[in-house]
Order: sequence, then C-alpha cells, then structure tokens
Amino acid sequence: MDLVQRAKQFLPFAALKGFEYELQAAEFRPVEKVEFSEDAAEELDRKLRAVRPGDMVDIIYYKKTSRGGTCLSRTGMVSNIDPVDRSLTVVKERIPFADLYDIEHADT
Repeated sequence: MDLVQRAKQFLPFAALKGFEYELQAAEFRPVEKVEFSEDAAEELDRKLRAVRPGDMVDIIYYKKTSRGGTCLSRTGMVSNIDPVDRSLTVVKERIPFADLYDIEHADT
C-alpha cells in the first residue's frame, strides 16, 4: 500500500455530513442590539479611554450575522484603536465602538 492510500484510512469520517452546522444553527438565538442609557454609555466611554494598544482586554460586543445578531465575548490583545473610524481591533477582529457592551482589562 502506498503512503497516500495508507494516509486516507486515517482521514476523519463524518457519518452525518452537515450535522455540526445544523447543531450550531439550532443553538443560535438571535438577539436585538441593546441601546445604552446615557450613564452606561459614559461609563463605557471612560473604560474605553483607559485602554491602549497592547493591553489584554475582556470584551463583550454585538455582532450582526446572516441569521440575526448575537452577543459575543472575547479576550485578546488590543492591536489598534481608531478614533476616526470609531473602532477597536482586538487581535484581528475590528469592533465598532457602537457595538461594544463592556470592556475590562484582562487578568494576567
């Protein structure tokens, strides 16, 4: 048996093709975007002003998807803060300030 044929026997087998996607779709619950009160918006703005590129942060944010919107949380390093575009980049995910729900410095 040549090496290619031998390697094929170790390929992963999916008996129910597409099952994982359907399972994830069944678990997805779309949510509406929450609008902040003025006090909550000021508190988030204060937290955001304390963040610098290179900081490790825990964030909660809203993300629009093809199936609706959802809240996500992420921990990562801030790679960019763009005050003109009004966005924050954590690792490679660009998040508009308007979609942020919470931001905290991560425990290191």
